Amino acid sequence: MEAVAREVFRAYHYLEIRTPLLEETQLFARGVGQDTDIVTKEMYTFEDRDGSSLTLRPEATASVIRAYIEHRLDQRPGVQKLYYMGPMFRRERPQKGRYRQFYQIGAEAIGSESALIDAEVIEMVVEILRGVGLQDFALLLNSVGCPDCRPRYVAALREALKDVSGGMCEDCRRRSVTNPLRVLDCKVEADQPIIEALPSILDYLCEKCGPHFAAVQQYLRDREIRFEIRPRLVRGLDYYMRTTFEVVHGALGAQNSVLGGGRYDGLAESLGSKIHSPGIGFSIGEDRLVMSVEADEDATGLDLFIAPLGEAAQRHAGILARDLRREGLSVELAAEARLKRAMELANKLGARHTLILGGDEIAAGSYALKDMRSGEQHSVTREELHTRLTASVPK
Repeated sequence: MEAVAREVFRAYHYLEIRTPLLEETQLFARGVGQDTDIVTKEMYTFEDRDGSSLTLRPEATASVIRAYIEHRLDQRPGVQKLYYMGPMFRRERPQKGRYRQFYQIGAEAIGSESALIDAEVIEMVVEILRGVGLQDFALLLNSVGCPDCRPRYVAALREALKDVSGGMCEDCRRRSVTNPLRVLDCKVEADQPIIEALPSILDYLCEKCGPHFAAVQQYLRDREIRFEIRPRLVRGLDYYMRTTFEVVHGALGAQNSVLGGGRYDGLAESLGSKIHSPGIGFSIGEDRLVMSVEADEDATGLDLFIAPLGEAAQRHAGILARDLRREGLSVELAAEARLKRAMELANKLGARHTLILGGDEIAAGSYALKDMRSGEQHSVTREELHTRLTASVPK
């Protein structure tokens, strides 16, 4: 997955950045948001020998912007396109796809407010997901406005929550006072009907945010990228503004988000930059993406399992496997010449095809190729084998 992501990043001219695992705690309190769950509940924070407070990074965007400011990357020409891969740390309740040390693949495009950049970033996300073989995912899209229009929406939301927050979960009751926008991010099933009845932020977008969001949608349509508008999608971090997006996949159950991202045009200034440095980025939960891809059909990537019968067939199969691997196919070779055991193993490994190879097949120059999904079996020559196998590989 990381190899696929690196190739996509290279194609879009993104360069790698590596930030420390440890940062000053205040960086995340200021950047992520003092009232977010990450800061209030989930960070691994401790006091250093000199009394300063340090935190294991819970996410990378604030760290990247800190490095961007510190090393004056704003002086470089064009939009700064940076990507990262590595571990993050959050002390949250472990559940399917969530770990206290987890891994992220992410990217940031800093230096432009253009909706074209938003669409390009989302397009890049889709290319990565398709490249690693993820199928049937859904792209969710929203705009959370800007400092000009969002306060009007937050005021309307706070007013609407006065009469209903008492019947919501404890976190929502607290958020309705401290940060009403975060109520929309609640995952408690019983709260969803109440949340659905709350005002929509799309009705409050200003004369800049409305056209910007419309332009993002048009650019995505131009690229034939399907998306769903979700007015309740706000993400969990305070620095987001305007475009926000998320990709979900059914294999992960209720907590089904594979990645999320959005625009953060004021983050650099909040961290001390004297230059306006608008940006947009995303982070993929790598552990969760692995689980999603493994749940999809053909996710193992094993093109062929060869079951040789007899010593001569094993020798022939070894050369055949080598040649097919050189041609770019993924091949597994059975270590023992027992057909029933070999077929059981091929099933467990998720092989797309199994090649049954004995003395008769070698003599005839024709192999028995079985499609493991349909159960159909065909006789193929060595010349036909590669063509038939590559025709079934998911694009």
